[in-house]
Amino acid sequence: QVQLVESGGGLVQAGGSLRLSCAASEWIFSSYAVGWFRQVPGQERKFVAVLIRSGETTYYADYADSVKGRFTISRDNAKNTVYLQMNSLKPEDTAVYYCAVKARSGSYFHSTLYDYWGQGTQVTVSS
Repeated sequence: QVQLVESGGGLVQAGGSLRLSCAASEWIFSSYAVGWFRQVPGQERKFVAVLIRSGETTYYADYADSVKGRFTISRDNAKNTVYLQMNSLKPEDTAVYYCAVKARSGSYFHSTLYDYWGQGTQVTVSS
């Protein structure tokens, strides 16, 4: 079973940047999707960004409309780690951020379809 550990969260001022990391216990990039979700208390866990495997070594990225142009998802194969670079942060980005892995193909927008989850890292953006 895949173990995922997020790190890099913290407190940042609006307009600032953070880079989140998700370290996996084993190779994850043969999976269909590796993504990031976020959750605010009282709300559902929402899609943020994802890497979708389109070939043996090729992935394409997709993002929620609310973060397009500001967030970038990437990976480091050697470290078996996925990153979320967050720039131009806004107070509405404040949430607990989770990384997740979806083993098989299908819809990648819904958190309930993912197989493995980290425990989350808090991101707080002050205004």
